[in-house]
Amino acid sequence: MRYDALIIGAGMSGLGAGIRLAQAGKRVLILERHYLWGGLNSFYKRGGRRFDTGLHALTNYVPRGTAGAPLTRILRQLRIPYDAWKLAPQRRSRTAMRVRGETLRLEYSNDFELMRSEIARLFPAEVGGFDALCRALPAYDLGNTAVFERSARAELARFFRDPLLIEMLLVAPMFYGSASEHDMSWGDFGVLFRSIHLEGMARPEDGIRGVLDTLLERFRAEGGELRLRCDVAAIVHDAGRVRGVRLASGEELEAERVFSSAGLLETRALLGGAALADGATAGRMSFLETCSVLSAAPAELGHDATIVFFCDGERLHYERPEAPVDARSGVITCPSNYLSSAPPEESVVRVTCPANHERWLGLDDGAYAAQKERAVEAMLDAASVFAFDPRPHTVFRDAFTPRTIERFTGHRGGAVYGSATKLRDGATGIEGLHVIGTDQGLVGVVGALLSGISIVNATMLRPVEGAR
Repeated sequence: MRYDALIIGAGMSGLGAGIRLAQAGKRVLILERHYLWGGLNSFYKRGGRRFDTGLHALTNYVPRGTAGAPLTRILRQLRIPYDAWKLAPQRRSRTAMRVRGETLRLEYSNDFELMRSEIARLFPAEVGGFDALCRALPAYDLGNTAVFERSARAELARFFRDPLLIEMLLVAPMFYGSASEHDMSWGDFGVLFRSIHLEGMARPEDGIRGVLDTLLERFRAEGGELRLRCDVAAIVHDAGRVRGVRLASGEELEAERVFSSAGLLETRALLGGAALADGATAGRMSFLETCSVLSAAPAELGHDATIVFFCDGERLHYERPEAPVDARSGVITCPSNYLSSAPPEESVVRVTCPANHERWLGLDDGAYAAQKERAVEAMLDAASVFAFDPRPHTVFRDAFTPRTIERFTGHRGGAVYGSATKLRDGATGIEGLHVIGTDQGLVGVVGALLSGISIVNATMLRPVEGAR
């Protein structure tokens, strides 16, 4: 069977790419190895409740009609109404660092002036440098590879003298998109700082399911095809040209182009070890997350922050720990603290911390459960310092580990943000084969959709009316 395009993976980038191709009249098929679509941003059920995975916040939030913003461009190109996702803006969030026994809190919201005033309050001598930083932030540009070769720490040191401010500014961008430990590229910092702070954060009132359902409806309405529980065994190629894919069932599908959101190393494995970005290694950053369902809303318990990025110490701990989990740094998210007209019926607190994938392998069921319980207690101890202790108010609790992430995403090592090596233009060296999604370099809901759209626009649909 022959298609114009095959897409490996029904995550955000795959769905975005699929919609654009189907809109252009291409015959396109998305192949998803699991029974649910969404990839890193999906959902699961436990105890009769639905929990989001991946989605803490939709970054790049802007009000309706904001010209030129990524969210505006994506919705226009996918022909999705602004109100379709029912986006509830954040109330306020913060970065909190405990330094020599004192907790320093940097507050921000979708009103950027709050963050600037907080910089002036906490670091009055650095306000001029902060303004200069905001003017100098690199914009996302597929062709500007140089900004992705420079260190964010080194660039920030050009603007600030206080090392603590540098650490505080790195916390949110690192946790929301860095595949590298300790540092990130200047280009990635620019993209994520803009996404989180200069634009803003919101949450779909129906959670990630509402976004996914909208995208799938658009894809099918344009004539796109989706196969679930359909595992790709190999990408077929010869003479430097992609020919299609072979499924685990043995069926072969032919296509002019293949777009893979499987990941860089995973795509290379599907090619039979072809040399894609020689020197690329598996990502090391994985996480453990626990979700606590509460008997009362966090705001009723005295905690009204939407998201807390926290670190215990003067320097950000963002690396794969030696222990199963490192609760010295992480993210605390309260979905019911968004400014929603229809808050969730039950309140949930999510705590996410760096974890070591290898430490979770090879454990039998009993040891795995015991290790998970110990790790979760350490994470909730941290939450009680930087937000509040949810345990006295918890009616149900669940958690997932790097082992679970690897099983459901296919990313080696449970690496949430993939390999530290990115193919910014999606080019693999195999004609007709393109990488989209995490290892193309854009993350999050809006970033992943933009990844799929931009690579399709640049390779198969150019010139595109209305594309910028």
